[in-house]
Amino acid sequence: MNAPVTIKQFRHVGTRPVRPDGVDKVTGKALYGPDFKAPGMLWGAILRSPHPHARIASIDTRKAEALAGVKAVATGRDFPTLQSLVMHVGEGASDIIHVARNCLAFDKVLYEGHAVAAVAATTPEIAREALSLIAVEYEELPFVLGLEEALAEGAPLLHADMFTKGVEPRPEKPSNASMRLEMGFGDVDAALANAAFTVSGRYTMEPVHQGYIEPHACVASWNADGQAQIWCSTQGHFAVRALTASVLAIPQADIRVMPLEIGGGFGGKTTVYLEPVAMILSRKSGRPVRLAMTRDEVFRASGPAPGAIIEVRIGADAQGLFKAAYVEFKYHSGAFPAIDAAAGVASAIGHYRIANTRVIGTEVLCNRPAAKAYRAPGAPQVNFAVESAIDELAGKLGIDPLELRLRNAAAQGDPQTSGVPWGRIGWIECLEAAKAHPHWSAPLGPNQGRGIAGGYWGNYGGPSTVVVSLAEDGTFTVATGSPDIGGSRAAMAIMAAEVLDVPYQQVRCIVADTASIGVSMVTGGSRTTFATGKAVVEAAQAVRRTLCERAARQWNVPAGSVEWSDGEAVCIAGEKAGTRATAGQIAARASHSGGPIAALSAINAAGWLPGFGAHICDVEVDPETGHVRIVRYTAIQDVGTAIHPDYVEGQIQGGAVQGIGWALNEAYVYGASGRLDNAGFLDYRMPVASDVPMIDTVMVEVPNPDHPYGVKGVGEVPIVPPLAAVANAIHGATGKRLRDLPMAPDRVHAALHPQG
Repeated sequence: MNAPVTIKQFRHVGTRPVRPDGVDKVTGKALYGPDFKAPGMLWGAILRSPHPHARIASIDTRKAEALAGVKAVATGRDFPTLQSLVMHVGEGASDIIHVARNCLAFDKVLYEGHAVAAVAATTPEIAREALSLIAVEYEELPFVLGLEEALAEGAPLLHADMFTKGVEPRPEKPSNASMRLEMGFGDVDAALANAAFTVSGRYTMEPVHQGYIEPHACVASWNADGQAQIWCSTQGHFAVRALTASVLAIPQADIRVMPLEIGGGFGGKTTVYLEPVAMILSRKSGRPVRLAMTRDEVFRASGPAPGAIIEVRIGADAQGLFKAAYVEFKYHSGAFPAIDAAAGVASAIGHYRIANTRVIGTEVLCNRPAAKAYRAPGAPQVNFAVESAIDELAGKLGIDPLELRLRNAAAQGDPQTSGVPWGRIGWIECLEAAKAHPHWSAPLGPNQGRGIAGGYWGNYGGPSTVVVSLAEDGTFTVATGSPDIGGSRAAMAIMAAEVLDVPYQQVRCIVADTASIGVSMVTGGSRTTFATGKAVVEAAQAVRRTLCERAARQWNVPAGSVEWSDGEAVCIAGEKAGTRATAGQIAARASHSGGPIAALSAINAAGWLPGFGAHICDVEVDPETGHVRIVRYTAIQDVGTAIHPDYVEGQIQGGAVQGIGWALNEAYVYGASGRLDNAGFLDYRMPVASDVPMIDTVMVEVPNPDHPYGVKGVGEVPIVPPLAAVANAIHGATGKRLRDLPMAPDRVHAALHPQG
């Protein structure tokens, strides 16, 4: 058992002020990607493939170019010839050739919806008409959608030069397996053979989309002098700059990216789809060009989370101590290699103490949109299988499922799947909070069941740049390079106010563009409050020191005789002891004491710690229809320290609801022709307010000792447990173990009535 942690009391950290962007957003004044317009702007549109796999024999754009009002037409041939270059931007690594060929196909289309050509015209109507005039001759090729089909001997190859990474020696033949990763330790086979109790199962799911309300959109303007500007909706404008510059083979400094407000991303806006294309159209036309996806295009052509097939075997002794675990999964990568398998391997089983563990993950190419990050990318899928199997094992052992998890829960010092020991984690504290919560012991009604599941996400740190500056009137500006997708401006202002010991209202936080601040990694991986927050604290501390030095200079006293207290410089020794000066008073005389007062912090933040969560779910199952209703839901999470509790609770609630949708409703549905059949919110069923109860949240604060205020990332953990929590609750209500997602009414009904 870990020793109890004392939570330090702060003046601002842990308070709930109104977020600085809140009023504009609720009144409709905030400027989002699809809202932005530039003077003289042209309207762009993209022609997309109707085929899941085909060779492009020819593209004839002459009729489109001749249409009145059309100012530019682009195809993949307009991109420069590129050499393979793997770039580590966004939430993973991407070969720049794949990025370019996903923006505009070159020789083949690899999925239905793949971009083939683009036009820019004086009106949206003319742009759409021009698309119909582009003649594309396709040679259709066999396609493959399923994981096992894509790996079968003789399956259609998406890329003739794809050899499975992670396999030694290098395979002699290309395949659709882009990567294989294995991790673990011990003798798994022997331990499973000797276990008193074992469970095994196969679990499946289809890809699901992040479901952000705002579509991808940008405006690009490439000037005659080679300088360019991009305004876009993104989780990482430095990633947009790096990827776009690399695709176009131009210097990054020639592109200035202005991030607009973002109407949802959840990992899906950490790459580029439109920006390089808009740049080409702008260069050809000499005018700014706007490109925006329709909702149909978002579903068909942007990256969903991968579907999966997962095999799990877990063994325990008679006392319920885990002895071995074997997890093997295959993830849809889509048309190009993805990054989810590595995170899936790392997130599968490490929250338990198991002496013998093996986890194997394989990324599989298929004729679907290229998979992209979605909130804890790669973790929810494998966690669904593992936590369902643990629930099944608890039933075999006759042990309470929460108690079984507590008996085996990893703590500080225990090895992760990689063998690296855990730091100061709060997994046990989350389980104990779940056990003590009234929800766990509340009575259930007819046809109701209760499930519990846990999970974790590793979080991250990485590069962040911050400038804290003092205005002449004593107010402070915090400039960061991190787009705000969950209230981070408020969190940064809170941390700066805490360091400077001034009112929250005295600090303003802005998101600076790529030409106004140093490089910062994307807002993703649950890194921003931790990493950018660290930089804010460092820069604010430097400003505080400078304020003391300037006050000492103005008072003509030694620098060591001035300290910062209650938002003021205070002389603590000598004849002027007790003299005080506010930031505004010091700023008013700054030109006479050394000039402007500001500080830069550019860090590669280390010391991050994972977050853990335990979710309790109650469901009611209609035995006649198979409909599942969420009756009650409690999400418990180790949040480190909640900088702004409102937004932490909101992150937990939002992630839980997305996980519930994944469990019960959401899935990409393809027809026999390889076309997506549910490319819209009418047919792609996401939860709405009436589908879920109020999500109760419990914040367990186990501070991170490597952050000044104890921060751990919180945004991604809450989507990890819900899939299994819902499945385990359905099993509790029906006695049926459902292993295929989504657990929609037809599947539940079929399980309840196997004879029809």
